[in-house]
Amino acid sequence: MGILSRAEALKLAADQELDLVEISPDADPPVAKIIDWGKFSYQRTKQQQKNRRHTKVQDIKQMRSGLKISDHDLGVKLKKVSEFLEEGHKVKITLFYRGRELAHKELGFQLADKILELYKGAVIVDQPPQLMGKQLSFMIRSNNNAKAKNS
Repeated sequence: MGILSRAEALKLAADQELDLVEISPDADPPVAKIIDWGKFSYQRTKQQQKNRRHTKVQDIKQMRSGLKISDHDLGVKLKKVSEFLEEGHKVKITLFYRGRELAHKELGFQLADKILELYKGAVIVDQPPQLMGKQLSFMIRSNNNAKAKNS
């Protein structure tokens, strides 16, 4: 409608029984629209709900294991980890120490290195292996360029 004074714009809106809504207050001159505010607000709320429905929540899945895990059992757990990675989740792998295993902390780091070696190139390490109390944990996520290997 062009550039109008505030009074003219309010009169036009009142004549059409609609609302005058300021769209861009920082523009020079400010931009306003004559719309039905109730309908506009309803449509905006519906669009936000629709957008929320389509967003993918990225969970952090966790795999826990002791240090004395057999190769077969480790393979079963890593197969499940591979499924999580393919679905796009981050995976926190926690290795826990029992009793006197804490005297041999290097065993946990060796197992962590073995796991990371199996996924070499297929994952990105978000958090390197860290020992916190009786647990050694690290976080991995899928490398989008390569698929996770099943072991």
